[in-house]
Amino acid sequence: MNPKFTRTQWLICVIASIGFAFDIYELLMLPLIVRPALQELIGATPGTAQFERWVGLLFFVPALIGGVFGLLGGYLTDVLGRRRVLVGSILLYAFSAFAAGFSTSIEMLLILRCTTFIGVCVEFVAAVAWLAELFPDPKRRESVLGFTQAFSSLGGLLVTGAYYLSLQYGEFLPAIQGGHEAWRYTLISGVIPALPLILIRPFLPESPEWERKKNEGTLGRPSIAALFSPKYRRTTIVTTLMFACSYGAAFGALQHTPRIVPSMPQVQEMTKGKPVPVQKKIEQETAAHVNFYQEIGGLTGRFLLAVCAIWIVSRRTLMRIFQIPGLIIIPLVYFFPARDDLELLKIGIFVAGMLTIAQFSFWGNYLPRMYPVHLRGTGESFAANIGGRVIGTSAALVTTSLTPLMPNRSTALAAGCVVLAVYLIGSIACFWLPEPPPQDMEE
Repeated sequence: MNPKFTRTQWLICVIASIGFAFDIYELLMLPLIVRPALQELIGATPGTAQFERWVGLLFFVPALIGGVFGLLGGYLTDVLGRRRVLVGSILLYAFSAFAAGFSTSIEMLLILRCTTFIGVCVEFVAAVAWLAELFPDPKRRESVLGFTQAFSSLGGLLVTGAYYLSLQYGEFLPAIQGGHEAWRYTLISGVIPALPLILIRPFLPESPEWERKKNEGTLGRPSIAALFSPKYRRTTIVTTLMFACSYGAAFGALQHTPRIVPSMPQVQEMTKGKPVPVQKKIEQETAAHVNFYQEIGGLTGRFLLAVCAIWIVSRRTLMRIFQIPGLIIIPLVYFFPARDDLELLKIGIFVAGMLTIAQFSFWGNYLPRMYPVHLRGTGESFAANIGGRVIGTSAALVTTSLTPLMPNRSTALAAGCVVLAVYLIGSIACFWLPEPPPQDMEE
């Protein structure tokens, strides 16, 4: 029987949960605010080449920069320790998001989104390694990693709520750059996770396993080359490819949904003949409402994954529970209801969120078991940041590039093509996914 959690363990779980929640809070902010932000900062019309190009850049460039620096952050996590890097990364993304709310140009917004992404990319790796080493018992570790990562989807709900509140009550808040735009207040709200962290930081311990090996002088030296040694090569290549597919589905389809909603016939009917400010408010409120269904689906998927991970031994089988239905259902959601049926889209996006977002929790559970302590941060970071953030998020740019080529410049059709491709690749790659060893890797 496992002993009860200590006060320190509870404290670490709370901080990790806040970090996971606001990771996704920061990432899912962009789909909600990109349309009004671009309309204000560059005055471009949605659907035009200039508008679509900046949408693609805002999705992809921060992810690319974040992925590259996130890989460095994973290396530093192995060299400097989990706690120090974790705290620094949360402070970086919180204050970058705050500053982004005061952007005076599209270039300033892009740069601050890049620094936000760097913090987010590093935080995920440091938090997962930290939690994995705090709980040596495999079943308890699976449970803790699963349920703390479920707070990521709570972050999606929180940002949807923050955006909705900004739309409703922004006029009562202090003016920013001469206006009361909801997208600015939503960005500023990203500073929230820094506040409890500043108070709790002195009480957070280092990972006991990492610290013990460091003090004993038995901690190996991390290197990227070691990830491609015969022992780890297959794991590194397959997880990097599959992580890219998970992110490809999210960035190539799901995150475009708030931009798709305003062009749907039902929304067009609701805004017909109304003044432009009223039209924008209706469009943004409807997009936020649909996004809420997606986030509820994501939260459901993460909890479902956490439960299944405890009882299903084979990691390939666990992954396929979400991959195979996603391969069939999600492209159909974008090919059909995302174009002309708002009510059915709400159901479809719930399922799409459930099947796709659960995969992110899978990787948080799986990767710590595949590398020893001295390579854990570096290995996780390579798959998450090079695979997920750099390669996977490029799907957003593919979707925006395909949109002008689709019938009626349909973003929904473009997203459907992309999500079909990445789910197919991921499902095939799963045949080569290594099963974790029964015991943690030794140095």
